[in-house]
Order: sequence, then structure tokens, then C-alpha cells
Amino acid sequence: MSERPFWSKGLVGAWLLAMALSSSPTLRASDAVLTALQQELERTMAGLATSAPAPYFLSYGVTQTSSTTMLASFGHMLLENSTTRRVLDVDLRVGSHELDNTRSIRGIAFEMGRGTRGVSLPMGDDVLALRSVIWRATDKAYRSAAERYQKVVANLQVKVREEDTSADLSREQRVRYLQRPAPFEFDTTAWRDRLRMLSGIFVGHPEITTGQVSFEAEQVVKTIVNSEGTVVQLYEPIVKVFIIVKTKADDGMSLPLYESYSAYAADRLPSAMAMKADAERMLDLCLRLRTAPLMETYSGPAILSGRSAGVFFHEIFGHRVEGHRQKDANSSQTFKSFVGQRILPDFIDVVFDPTIRSLGGVDVVGAYEYDDEGIPAQKVTAVENGVFKGFLMSRAPIEGFDHSNGHGRRQAGFKPVARQSNLLVSASTHVSSDSLRSMLRAECRAQNKEYGLLFEDIQGGFTFTGRTVPNAFNVQPLVVYKIFADGRPDELVRGVDLIGTPLTTFNNIVAAADDLGIFNGVCGAESGGVPVSASSPSLLVSMIEVQKKQKSQAKPPLLSDPTSTTPGAGQ
Repeated sequence: MSERPFWSKGLVGAWLLAMALSSSPTLRASDAVLTALQQELERTMAGLATSAPAPYFLSYGVTQTSSTTMLASFGHMLLENSTTRRVLDVDLRVGSHELDNTRSIRGIAFEMGRGTRGVSLPMGDDVLALRSVIWRATDKAYRSAAERYQKVVANLQVKVREEDTSADLSREQRVRYLQRPAPFEFDTTAWRDRLRMLSGIFVGHPEITTGQVSFEAEQVVKTIVNSEGTVVQLYEPIVKVFIIVKTKADDGMSLPLYESYSAYAADRLPSAMAMKADAERMLDLCLRLRTAPLMETYSGPAILSGRSAGVFFHEIFGHRVEGHRQKDANSSQTFKSFVGQRILPDFIDVVFDPTIRSLGGVDVVGAYEYDDEGIPAQKVTAVENGVFKGFLMSRAPIEGFDHSNGHGRRQAGFKPVARQSNLLVSASTHVSSDSLRSMLRAECRAQNKEYGLLFEDIQGGFTFTGRTVPNAFNVQPLVVYKIFADGRPDELVRGVDLIGTPLTTFNNIVAAADDLGIFNGVCGAESGGVPVSASSPSLLVSMIEVQKKQKSQAKPPLLSDPTSTTPGAGQ
């Protein structure tokens, strides 16, 4: 699993409009789409009722996405483009809720995330044309399901008894929800000017190899119907701005910095002046990083800023409490036996809540009203007073957790599995940020360490949850400081990754600050990339381990980007 602080893989686009004010077309999943889905669903379930095996469950999901992107580099516009598409996903099951064709076949690699890929649907409103594509995709899904079901049954006969014998699909109440679209507007001329202005800040610095700013607006319409009677239609807008600045040290190490802003409407993003201040800060920091000393391998106390701590929890905890992993014979199942037991200090709570859309005035992008299986979004308390309470669940049951809690998620074209939403770490007892730094220095003296580390900013990370590889994580810091025990000024360093194993690291959390950091990003896993957020106070950890970061052996470019020394329009 991996997190990207800003990239949304795949869709790139922008509407080139003559008017200054751009309003995206209302991307309504038309009545024709809904009609075609329901007609084919009814025809399939009735027409295959006497087949052997017969389908007992059928779900269609259509994701219609219109994406707008503008990209500027060193004050010059590089890209303005647009795309709109519809993707159909089919979940057809034969057998029964207790045993169906989706059960993993033990002994086969890469079973997690296996399933049919999405199919492109026509963009028009011709019901018969839509039904024709849906029919072909359904026929293919049925043939595949019937063939696989026989393999599942045979696999049960030749393998040892499964560790988890729970059902393959939970029984849930049907849902009917049709959401009205809200206006989705943005001023393309103003944003084009802002991108030129922000990216132009990096002009005149030949050491900077990348100085880009992008604007991305997406309007997503999701339509879900299934044979249980569920009909859900959702509108999910999002607007993002990314600032990317990179340099390269003389020893070949690439040094990127990123700033991302996400909101559900363009007018909820920070002002142009706030973004300008951030870009100027990033430029100064990037130039300092270029000549900062390399950090050596280290183990000792550290502070994780709120953003860093959020990603830290997303990696070492969040992926390990996604319910479907507890049923996978190849998964480490780290917390499966810890329900009701203490895994964190008693002042720490961890909640996943897709029902909230903002924290402290900042939009958090892991929000939704219904998940991608048509189940209402629900707040899930995973840890309370340090005690582990339970897992994030899709409609794939596990022992002790028979129902979904609204966390079945996917990118269009993938099979839904249990995924994270908005992760919130909170502390019932906390100290000021200055006191946390004093506690770090005291911990350094107690361990006879010259310094501790402050992880101020983070890029993302990845984690391993399988049994065949070390059950570890790797979080990738961008900005790290040495905090000296004797009170000397902090020292910026470069070239380290934060590593470790989950249970040991949890035991080392000793204190929290009274601040809050928020990380918005896209998490990639078996069901594709889904928007998530992670928030946390800054945390003091008594023992952390870092390793040297991998670096390129190539020298910096001999010549600078030609646009980096030539102001663009409006500069």
C-alpha cells in the first residue's frame, strides 16, 4: 500500500472555455444509465434463475468522472486538457452468501484484489446501446463466476480447514438514495493566472529542477444498483492544487517538496497570497536541503509532527485493520487476536469517520455518504483508551464481524474491499508543542543521545502486511531536523526513511501535543487509489529507527530547464 500526497492517478483534463467563469457540465448519471442498469439487472436475474449455478447476487456500479487539470511550470502554462468517461463494474456471484465464487483459492498467488476490470460505457443516453455493453460485461462475469465457483469448491476439498470460515457476503438492508447535484464552479482565467504566478516564484534559481503548480477539479457521479433492491446515486466533487518543487544535491540525491490543498469547492481553498507564502517557504527550504548534511543511520527518540504522525498511523495501523486482510491466509493479521486488548497508550483514541468533511476549517478528503457497495458511511472507533475495538469492514464478513460498517471502497474498475476513510488520532492528555520538545531533550539525555529527531513533513509511505515478507513499514520523510539535547539550534538534515514494525513502535509512544496536523492524499492498494485523510497531534516516540534513503547516482542536470530563467506571461 502506498500514499501519494497529491497525485490522482489517471484522469487529466481541463475545459478550454472562452468565458472567464467555468461551470462544469452537470454530470448527472442520466435516467438512461439508471434505466439501463435496472433493466439488465432484472433480465439477468430472471433469465439465469434456472442456470446451474444460478446467480444469487448481482451489483452494477457506474462511475462517471469529468476531470479538469491545468499545469504551469516556472511561470508558463504546460497543459490544459479535459476528459470525461463512464466505467461499469459488475459484481456477479453464484453459490450462496455462505460460499460463493469470490472466496480466495488458497495456493494461488495474488488472490487479494482479484476480480473483473471495469468496462467503458458510452457517454450518450441511448438505453439500448448502454444495455448492450452491460449485457456483454454481465455475460462475461457470469461465465467467469461459474467457472471459478467450481474451483472454489474443489479447493475446499484438497486444502486444510480454513482459519476463518465466515461467509463470503454479508446480508445488508437495501438502500434507496438519489442525491441532487450541487453547483460546481471555478474561474478558469483566475486559476490560470494564479498558477503562472505561483510557479513563477521558482524562476531564476537554476538549482531548482522542477517548479510546478497544478489545478485539478473532478466531478464524480456514482450510481449503484443491486439485486437486493439498493439504488444509490452520489455526486462527489473535489478540487485540488499541488505545488511541487525539486532540486538535486551534488551527490545525486533527489530532494522534492510538496504542498497540496484539497477542498470540495474551489472557494474553500486557501487564498492566492496564502499559497504564495507557502511557495516562497518551499523554495527557501528546498535550497537549504540541497546543501544540508546527510543523516546517518539512527535509533533513538523523535517527535512526529501531526502530519507525519497521521501518515505513520495510516501505514502501521490503518492497513492492518482493514477487515478483508484478517481473512487472507497470506496476511500477517497483526491485530486479529487483539480485540479487547490494549495496543496503545491509554490516552490515545483512533477513529475512522467518513461522515465528517472538515477539521478545523480544513476539508478532509476521505468523506463520503455511501461506500462503493451502497452501504451508508459510518464512524468506526478502532481504538478507545488504547484498547483495540475492531476492524474496518466491507461486505466481506470475518469472524466476529458479520456486517459492513460502510468502508467498502474502490477506484473505478476495481473490486471493493475494506479501505480507510478519514483517520483521526486523538489524545485525552496532551502538552504544549514547546513542552513536547523539552520532553524530547530530556529523553535524549536519559538515553545518552546527543540529539533526537523531528519529522516535520512527510511524503507518504508503504507497508507490508503479508506473512512471506517482514511485517514492517517505511514512511518517507521530506523535512527532518536534529533537536540537540543541550539546546543548540536545530539542524536540517536529509536522506533518511523512517522504518520499523507496528507493535514495537506503538509501545514507544509516550506523549502527545495539543496541536493537529492533517494529511490529505490518495491511498493505493488492492482496490485502486481512493482519497483518504489522516490527522493527528504531534507525538513523542521514545525509540524510532531510520535508515539511509535510496538515491540516484546521476549528477544534477548540466543545463537548467529553459523556462526556469525566463519569466512567463504575467511575471
